[in-house]
Amino acid sequence: MIRSMHKKSHGHRNGHKRRGTPLIKCLTECDKGEEVRVLNVNAGYGAKRRLAHLGIVPGVKILKKKSAPFRGPIEIFVKGTKLVLGRGIASKILVECNETCSF
Repeated sequence: MIRSMHKKSHGHRNGHKRRGTPLIKCLTECDKGEEVRVLNVNAGYGAKRRLAHLGIVPGVKILKKKSAPFRGPIEIFVKGTKLVLGRGIASKILVECNETCSF
């Protein structure tokens, strides 16, 4: 009997197994100190362009540093730069968290 020389993969690509789907939420819902990855910016042309000039584009990693009380601004780090965004524009940034959902 001839055996196949190919390995059978029982999991995700590169041998890693996925444990559910990643959580997608807006930047305002993330916890302080959490590192997230930008998926999309649901805003108009002007706001999307402004955020792109600040370095907030899909695929970039963001570290949420502070969140002011009473719906105040949010302090983040993007590519080594500290930025402060208002809650309105921060709520339009969709991010992928490190946590996973088992459903």
